Amino acid sequence: MLRSWLAKLLARSEPVAPLSPGGPFCAIGDIHGRFDLLTRLLTKLEPELQVICVGDYVDRGEHSAEVLGFLQTHPEITCLMGNHEQMLLSFLDDPKAAGPRWLRYGGLQTLASFGVAGVSDTSQGKDLERACEALTVAMGADLIDWLRRLPLSWQSGNIFVTHAGCDPTVSVEEQSASHLLWGHPEFLKTQRQDGKWVLHGHTIVDAPSAEAGRISIDTGAFATGRLTAAVVKGQAVEFLQA
Repeated sequence: MLRSWLAKLLARSEPVAPLSPGGPFCAIGDIHGRFDLLTRLLTKLEPELQVICVGDYVDRGEHSAEVLGFLQTHPEITCLMGNHEQMLLSFLDDPKAAGPRWLRYGGLQTLASFGVAGVSDTSQGKDLERACEALTVAMGADLIDWLRRLPLSWQSGNIFVTHAGCDPTVSVEEQSASHLLWGHPEFLKTQRQDGKWVLHGHTIVDAPSAEAGRISIDTGAFATGRLTAAVVKGQAVEFLQA
């Protein structure tokens, strides 16, 4: 508690360090099954630009299978793990325990995109196990293994890219997986004091922004029809949308 209080106090007076990436790159926000928006957005990017996706490729939108298939076959795109990928994998590992929550948060759309039917957001027990078996077959071992290997973060210069944010009082190297995937209660309130910028998705914003050491790019593509990318070059950030 004391460390958090001190961080807030210091944040009132400390200036934000300028952006200093190791090279130009682009980060794409939460896709959530919007394969149409992803392919449209990619056509707007410079061909040689390094592309990072911040996670949440599945659920809610209607085309999760297409999104995963595309990303898996384009290794030049760096894909990070999001909390929705974690929920999907938890369902595959323990469908009875993890299924109800995942289905409530968009898992039904993911199942449907892989051709798995016969479940609803109130399904339990054997119905969840059968859906898990069908999804395992439909996805295939290679895609599931690819998902399990997704990293939690990527860094370029003083820009730390992750899905949900992190604890502002802890170094980026020491963050817990839970905070990187699900966020931290102080992330949007307390400015970091180590000169790092955190580029993230997870929290839906009306418009993307780059301020106070945070670059926020989740514009709720599944609901708004707006998928956002942040193009970072030197000390400048340009936002593109499809």
